[in-house]
Amino acid sequence: MSSRLNQEREKQLQPKRMQFAINELVDRGFKLQSDETKIIFDYKGSPVTFYPYSGWASGKTIKDGRGLQNLLKQLV
Repeated sequence: MSSRLNQEREKQLQPKRMQFAINELVDRGFKLQSDETKIIFDYKGSPVTFYPYSGWASGKTIKDGRGLQNLLKQLV
């Protein structure tokens, strides 16, 4: 029986998605903290956490949701 997530696919895609998200956020002037699975940055004085593999973003100053493009639209 396999696990819920395809771990091989995640290992392959995670670094690419992390780098793409980091580049997009840095290009918009955000200072980031990151580890292997998440990126954290301040927006309007509160931390926002983005998980590039799943595309989930959460934080007090944004509407929680999925997708990097969805997050970037909120960061004006």
